[in-house]
Amino acid sequence: MWQNIVVFLIVAGAALYAAWRWMPAGWRRGAARQVAAGSQRAGLVDAQQAQKLAASLAKTSGCGSCDSCGSCATPRTGGAADPPQA
Repeated sequence: MWQNIVVFLIVAGAALYAAWRWMPAGWRRGAARQVAAGSQRAGLVDAQQAQKLAASLAKTSGCGSCDSCGSCATPRTGGAADPPQA
């Protein structure tokens, strides 16, 4: 019985993590604000900690998500592959 409960909790946690990780950036930021506001209403954190929590939850880790570093939006300048400009 306890094994089933523990396995369920592990699988549910992994599913939530995967859903959060692959959620679109706009949805993730909105959900992070909602989670932070709910934790503040519940009295778990104060306003400053809620802002930090929302910022922390809205971030993504590593490459592959264009909302984290902005490197996809910057054009490449210079380099051997670029044609010379007249």
